[in-house]
Amino acid sequence: MTAQIHARAELIERLARRAEQAGWSAPAILFLETYKPLAFLGAQFLWATQPLLNIWFASDDLRAIAQLLEDRAAVNELIARLESHAPARS
Repeated sequence: MTAQIHARAELIERLARRAEQAGWSAPAILFLETYKPLAFLGAQFLWATQPLLNIWFASDDLRAIAQLLEDRAAVNELIARLESHAPARS
């Protein structure tokens, strides 16, 4: 169980870092907060389209992201991580 929690924390960190590097922290937070109730459906979409998406993305990454989206607590953790490192605007 702790390996799974550690893997989820690493994925959250990697996704947040990628959003920050692209300058998409604020849009990512807005998107995740807005569509949080539909995150489970997004995960199901990833599962359904995984054979097609495997052409462009690693299968393990898609699986991990789908599992993250299925867990509301994990989505909240990702949002919190993005908010904690988002640049302050005045």
